Amino acid sequence: MNRRNDKLLIVFSKNPVAGQVKTRLAASIGDAEALRIYEHLREITRQATETVNAAKVVSYADFIPETDLLLTGGAEAWLQQGRDLGERMHRAFVKGFSVGFSRVALIGTDCPEITPFILDLAFRKLDACDVALGPARDGGFYLSAMKRSFPELFLNRTWSTSSVLNDSLRIIRDHARTCDLLPALSDIDTFDDLKASGLWTPEYD
Repeated sequence: MNRRNDKLLIVFSKNPVAGQVKTRLAASIGDAEALRIYEHLREITRQATETVNAAKVVSYADFIPETDLLLTGGAEAWLQQGRDLGERMHRAFVKGFSVGFSRVALIGTDCPEITPFILDLAFRKLDACDVALGPARDGGFYLSAMKRSFPELFLNRTWSTSSVLNDSLRIIRDHARTCDLLPALSDIDTFDDLKASGLWTPEYD
């Protein structure tokens, strides 16, 4: 791992296999096109993360590939551990802190609007608060960043609902931690999301 400082960026990625990624999108455009869109999103993520002033880990859902477009610039590959998304994110943060980083941020690969500025801003916000979240316009969050483990934020949660962000903010308040928000961005999960983004062209309709 290319350890530049005390900051670690973890990128959660599904392994790019047709029929196993973007399944809601695939219901409208087919498995092959959904995989192509997913690979485009992963390339956008690679470009956004390659210049961020932090060490980078790519955490894969099913297996660690020998090569991958995200594994550049000294990035290390990890395997996600846990029964659901929340436990997988929690364990990734715990591992990041356990190997010596004091500020850890985690993103997925579904957000075409992600930029290096947003990622650097997440780490800067941790100078003044315990948690930084990037609100997704569907009610979830595209980024979480923190300075110490926060299991209550991830474990025993219901995910993929429009109340995830609001529930998260309530949990943060209930545990007397401070939080700051990043700009709201859009994820791509459905065909409507794709049509609303700049990635859609009429040939997909």
